Amino acid sequence: MGGKYRITGDKYPRMRRPRHRRTLVLVSIASVVALGLAGWGTMQLIDVFTGGDKQASAADRRADCPTPKPSTPAKALPAPAKITVNVYNATPRGGLAKAAADELKKRGFRIGEVGNASAAYDKKVPGPGVLLGAPTAMNNGTFPVLGTQLTGATPKTDARRTADVDLILGTAFTKLNTPKAAAAALAALNKPAPAPSSCR
Repeated sequence: MGGKYRITGDKYPRMRRPRHRRTLVLVSIASVVALGLAGWGTMQLIDVFTGGDKQASAADRRADCPTPKPSTPAKALPAPAKITVNVYNATPRGGLAKAAADELKKRGFRIGEVGNASAAYDKKVPGPGVLLGAPTAMNNGTFPVLGTQLTGATPKTDARRTADVDLILGTAFTKLNTPKAAAAALAALNKPAPAPSSCR
C-alpha cells in the first residue's frame, strides 16, 4: 500500500483471539453451575414442605424395629381378703383408727389390731400415713394393694416375720380414698405392663 497507509519495517502486528470470547465461556460455565445449585435448592425446599422422604424413612424405621412383644402379664396380687391390716392412729384426733378399720373391712380387708400408734410413731407421722410390714410386703403386692386405699401413704419395713401389715394414720390423714378411686387404682395395678420398645 502506498501513501500515508504504507507499511514500513519488517515487523507485523500479532493477531490475537478476541478476549471477549474467553469471558463468554466463563460466564456460560458460571450460569450452568448457578442453575444446578438453584435446582438442587428448589428440590430441598420441596422436600421440606411436602415431607420428602418421610414415608421412606418411616418404612426404614419399621424395618429396623423388631416386632413388639406381647404385653408382660401383671404379677398376681393378693386379694384384700388375704391381707390382714392393723390400723393405728398417730394423730391427736380420736376415733380415726376405728373408722378407718371399719371402712377397710367393708372393702374386703381382714382387720387385726386397732388402736393408738406406738411411741415411735405417735404424733410423728406428718404425712397421710405409713404402711409398715415385713420386707416381703414390698415384693408380694401387699403394700401396693393396701396403698390403693390411701394416696400418699409411705411404705416402710421392720423386722417382723408375720404377714400382717400396719396402717399408721398420720397428721395429714383426713379419710381413705373413695371406693371408686381405690377400685380404679387396684384395676390399674392388675393391668398388664406394656412391653418396652426402643423404636419411636
